[in-house]
Amino acid sequence: MFAPVYFDYNATTPLDARVLEAMLPYLRDKSGFGNASSRHDYGRGARKAIDESRQQVAAATGAHPTEVVFTSGGSEANNLFIKGAAACIKPAARASSIAISAIEHPSVREPAKELARQGWQCHEIAVDSQGRVDTDDYTLALAHKPRLLSVMLANNESGTLQDIYSLAQQACSIGCWFHTDAVQALGKLDMNFRELNASGVHALSISAHKIHGPKGAGALLLDKRLELRPLISGGGQEHGLRSGTENVAAIVGLGCACELIAERMKQDMTRLSALRTGLEQGLAQLGATVFGQGAERLPNTVYFALPDIDGETLVGKLDRFGYAVASGSACSSADPEPSRVLRAMGVSAEFAHNAVRISLGTDNSAAQTADFLSVLGDTLFKLRRLSAMVG
Repeated sequence: MFAPVYFDYNATTPLDARVLEAMLPYLRDKSGFGNASSRHDYGRGARKAIDESRQQVAAATGAHPTEVVFTSGGSEANNLFIKGAAACIKPAARASSIAISAIEHPSVREPAKELARQGWQCHEIAVDSQGRVDTDDYTLALAHKPRLLSVMLANNESGTLQDIYSLAQQACSIGCWFHTDAVQALGKLDMNFRELNASGVHALSISAHKIHGPKGAGALLLDKRLELRPLISGGGQEHGLRSGTENVAAIVGLGCACELIAERMKQDMTRLSALRTGLEQGLAQLGATVFGQGAERLPNTVYFALPDIDGETLVGKLDRFGYAVASGSACSSADPEPSRVLRAMGVSAEFAHNAVRISLGTDNSAAQTADFLSVLGDTLFKLRRLSAMVG
């Protein structure tokens, strides 16, 4: 019997059994339910678990534990940086600008638009046809001397990587605060916040559910020199930056998932890169265009389109055959407009509607990708024959 195949790891990943095992004591055991702010033994146990998780996250990302601020995920971490940093800029300086790349996640783009409505200038930095930040437009953005700047490390749709070290070094010369959304990069690339910070990156966002951890947990890695105003005020948890009783189980899950990163990367990334290469060769034979193929990309991501084949239609057809793929970002799947990422890369609206994303992960195999290409070829033949009959 055919088993369904999951090809949507950039959207979310299955919870690792070892992560679940680490979380269970804080979900079901009487000894693990304490409030981490309480002074008794139950509370001390919860606080110890959070402190250990903070150390695990720091070790996996090359940060210091005091630089790790736990959040509910990548979206909150992005919002915390943009809104929190903007709120601390002196009123007289608020006429200055924020700059973001044209391919940012909505959790960066929407807060930037909120600042624009408050009177900030917002510069959206163009990208080239491969999804890389355009050098000339970046220079122009820096000429406006933005106070805040955010460029994602790895794009969730195309997989394109940015040269964050170089971009941050350039931004450092004008004294702006530089943030990078590293949600898709964590667990797929070697990443060191200490080295990034030395280059000029002041804040970095991560999320647990992209690395086989639980949904509802993430972190902002933050240069301690940067002052932020919290989004949530109250009891002063997380260095005063995120009040509220901590979700100990989710935080423990994030810490455990981070601890497993090194093992998973060593096992998976070379293999997934080879699978990606085979997929792209097969897609080329079927007449597909692979977006961002000329740029350095995540080793697991293939974003493609086929002439005259609507992406949503193809996703639905493949789903019926048991293949879970995406037509773009999971966070914008309800939006009928073509991908903002592809439009920024110069892809026509018509062709962008044809886009389909495959993002590979731990459980995928060469047999699965080969079978997928066979099913895709049959599906395309039927769709084109149907189109010819209707035409």
